Amino acid sequence: MKEWESTGLPLQVDVESITVLKKVNTANRALARLDSMARSLPSQNTLLNNIVLREAKASSTIENILTTHDDLYKADVEIQTKVSSDTKEVQNYKEALYIGYRQLVKKELLTNNIILDIQATLEGNNAGFRKQPGTKITNAATDEVVHFPPQDIKTILHLMTDLEAYINTNSACDLDPLIKMAIIHYQFESIHPFYDGNGRTGRIINVLYLVLQHYLNAPILYLSGYIVKHKDEYYKRLSGVTQNNDWEGWIMYMLDAVEKSAADTIKLVSSIKRLMQTAKEEMRTNYNFYSQDLLNAIFLSPYTKIDRVKDAIGVSRQTAATYLNRLAEDGLLMKGKYGKHNYYINMPLYNILSKA
Repeated sequence: MKEWESTGLPLQVDVESITVLKKVNTANRALARLDSMARSLPSQNTLLNNIVLREAKASSTIENILTTHDDLYKADVEIQTKVSSDTKEVQNYKEALYIGYRQLVKKELLTNNIILDIQATLEGNNAGFRKQPGTKITNAATDEVVHFPPQDIKTILHLMTDLEAYINTNSACDLDPLIKMAIIHYQFESIHPFYDGNGRTGRIINVLYLVLQHYLNAPILYLSGYIVKHKDEYYKRLSGVTQNNDWEGWIMYMLDAVEKSAADTIKLVSSIKRLMQTAKEEMRTNYNFYSQDLLNAIFLSPYTKIDRVKDAIGVSRQTAATYLNRLAEDGLLMKGKYGKHNYYINMPLYNILSKA
């Protein structure tokens, strides 16, 4: 175990080996392809909502917050009046990411106030930065204490102020932004500024930083899916920096996460585009009520309901119900019932998203 050393943020880390730089290039290319493909979709909201739902579920799974796809999709369109506490926490993650994204776009900065809002939304409280000592980071498998983060609020505030400046000042160093993202994530998790929600907040910061740096137009990188599959190595590499100053091992892990997550998300985007094109052709041919807005509405998430479609295309509730029932009768959607309320499932979309 290594005690926290208040050495300040590492503005320049000597990790630009040939191996790292090659990985930076491939990760950058993968992100560029993802961003280009995402922009080609007729509705960015369609992709954003579906990716964020997957990201929220995966990032929460890392913290042993578990829900089913079915419960999550029903909660997304408010079909169920009661949801489990775990499903609610995943919903909070989605809302926290959206809150951070909207503020970042407005301010063109990723500030500590935005980070505080993200964490408050995740946890449903306004506890703010830690004010009490005693926080420690343990190995989940062995319960061994692996790191004592800073214990007093003065040090936490000082380090978070340094981190805020590092995030928002490109002239602070000449490292590639993807390397900086890895450094930012390590530093945030090492400071561990909150009583709870540090891991999830840190993973939201990752993708928002890529938006801030104009690598992505929207926070669509499904990064937590990679971390779920390589969870042990994630903690091992974080600990490797703390214990052995192994920055290269940590940065290579994060670059690999970015590259492979981008490639997986590209496949997902391609699948959604094909589904939407197939549905568009069938609806245009067979239904005189087809519109792009209607298509977008039934692809916004796997589950939908009458009120969502009514609002999306600007028709009466009865008209929206007629459209959805026609699509269900012909097999484009599957109709279900919860209590007194009908809902409709886009099964091809559901099957794609539920593979994660």
